[in-house]
Amino acid sequence: MASSLAPAHQEPHLTLTPEQVKIIKSTAPVLAAHGETITRLFYSNLLAANPSLKSIFNTTHQGTGRQPKALAGALYAYASNIDDLGKLSPAVELICHKHASLYIQPAAYELVGTNLLATMKEVLGDAATADIMGAWGAAYWQLADIMIGKEADLYESTGGWTDWKDFKIAKKEKESEEITSFYLEPVDDSLKRLPKFKPGQYISLQIFVDELEGGVYQARQYSLSDAPGKNYLRISVKKEPGLEIGEAKSMTHPGHVSNILHDVKNIGDVVRVSHPFGDFFFEENEENKDSPIVLLSAGVGLTCLMSILNYLTEQKSTRPISWIHVARTSGVRAFKNHIDGLRASNKNLHTVLFDSEPMESEVQGQDYDIRGRLDLDRLSAAELFSSNEATRYFVCGPTQFMLDVEGKLKCLGVSADRINMELFGTGGVPRV
Repeated sequence: MASSLAPAHQEPHLTLTPEQVKIIKSTAPVLAAHGETITRLFYSNLLAANPSLKSIFNTTHQGTGRQPKALAGALYAYASNIDDLGKLSPAVELICHKHASLYIQPAAYELVGTNLLATMKEVLGDAATADIMGAWGAAYWQLADIMIGKEADLYESTGGWTDWKDFKIAKKEKESEEITSFYLEPVDDSLKRLPKFKPGQYISLQIFVDELEGGVYQARQYSLSDAPGKNYLRISVKKEPGLEIGEAKSMTHPGHVSNILHDVKNIGDVVRVSHPFGDFFFEENEENKDSPIVLLSAGVGLTCLMSILNYLTEQKSTRPISWIHVARTSGVRAFKNHIDGLRASNKNLHTVLFDSEPMESEVQGQDYDIRGRLDLDRLSAAELFSSNEATRYFVCGPTQFMLDVEGKLKCLGVSADRINMELFGTGGVPRV
């Protein structure tokens, strides 16, 4: 199988023949039926043969099946839109940023391609004819070459920061019952001047996890939760107790990296950090410098929006800003005192806080504003600036929360190009 991939890899951005395009589209129903079987076996085979790749893949998402499900969905989307790849551009852009934050190199595409095609052949058996496998080999390298090229451009943009760098935890600050901020300062003298990332972007953080078999590095993406231009990078991490994987009481192991950060890592300890990346961010230009901004978040989704809010207030922006957030209780809501302070000193900032399950001790109007889940119907047009056709919306939280908010905003007449959110990621599939 490796030899059949080599010619395609030697011709960057190889264009499929019309016949191969037809073959790929015709296999979409097969992927819908057998995609997860293929991807589960693929990951199992790949990691067994290449244990060094375990540091790239999230073990929790492997255990819950989210990663195989996401790859199966992506393959189906690719097959379905092989004749109109422009529809997949947002998903490809997001994946390339994530790959860059993990320092994925072209050699990894060779391993993945070889193992993925071999697994497809293994699962589909005689149905995987030579023509089908040839078409999928060409299709894989068409997409891989596009992504390798985009990732090379991202690496080029880092000013030489093209590998993991050591950062020390300079400060550890509890923001709520669940969320703690970590202030990270570079150990490397070459990074005394940190890159000016775009508000909303993230870093990958890599930690060695002893308890995983044989010990292995694990990387997680964390939004930067403060404005750019500081002598530190700040992330604000929720301590994950575990993930429900079936029955309500069935839990996986608590989040490896988040629990190590909260319970083990202390001031002075060193972690490995990537250059900031991410295609979800706020960017100001002359056309939108006065347009209202609405920041809507649920739970720990507020972290990337905090970076945007801090940036806007530090820039003394006079544009109207709404900060709308939902948490279970005020006890788990991060940054409340900070946001109250910003509201007091910025007359253009309006805040609305929802509590979905307030404690009896909480006082409405003091600890929170509205009881219940975040519902745009309970907000005024003035709070959402929905009558202003220049208003931009930034939304972050669980996938269903974002879909619900997006749907309601569209019902209010907001065009899709003014709604900014990340809907693609492990466990999710690009909508086309």
